Amino acid sequence: MKRQEYGESYEKRRTERKKQRKKERLRRITIFGTAVLTACVIAAGGNRITAAMEEQRLLKARNESFVGAPPFQVDLLEANEYSRPGIPLEEINGIVIHYTANPGSTAQNNRDYFEGLKDSHETKVSSHFVVGTEGEIVQCIPSSEIAYASNSRNSDTLSIECCHLDETGAFTDATYTSLVRLTGWLCYRFNLTSEDVIRHYDVTGKICPKYYVDHPEAWEQFKEDVEEQIKVVEQEVVAAEGE
Repeated sequence: MKRQEYGESYEKRRTERKKQRKKERLRRITIFGTAVLTACVIAAGGNRITAAMEEQRLLKARNESFVGAPPFQVDLLEANEYSRPGIPLEEINGIVIHYTANPGSTAQNNRDYFEGLKDSHETKVSSHFVVGTEGEIVQCIPSSEIAYASNSRNSDTLSIECCHLDETGAFTDATYTSLVRLTGWLCYRFNLTSEDVIRHYDVTGKICPKYYVDHPEAWEQFKEDVEEQIKVVEQEVVAAEGE
């Protein structure tokens, strides 16, 4: 179901939920600095360390932290008009889940493909995050900028691409676990709920992510798992605040 089809009742419920959560979350979110960054970002080499520092700066500017985040590698794309246009993402109203449609590829493979578009000019496409088949996560674009991933929803959503092993598009257990953790953290971080998590299919009708279009019951289970993960992140933030 497309977001606009929820109608006025959806918007009313969403607004009420946000009001209830926002005050408490703003109180709890803190910046934990270099120690937290080191624990949560897997980086190797000067360029990636610089990229990680850039994302940390962006988080500080938004008064957010890495508490409750899964481990991920920050490997930001070079600014270019084909995959990282640098257009500000001023409002985040949702998270869009995709699959790569490239069986057997890794998260790094897909990140490097996005990077290569600045030279090949083949198309315009990218994603904020890519989750690999072993559960690895690579961030390609800061959460403060748009990605070329979700068509009409590029302007107000974050995108997550997921790798898969075969044509069914089914995710490995490791991919699924990382995706739930990442999505739950992003929802908490941007004051969203699982109702704000959608498939690319829900925007355009494209069969993406394929497994969750073919198996809507699995998609509903994923959203339930994300909602539970949001609660876990909240508990981690509360615990960290008390240390």
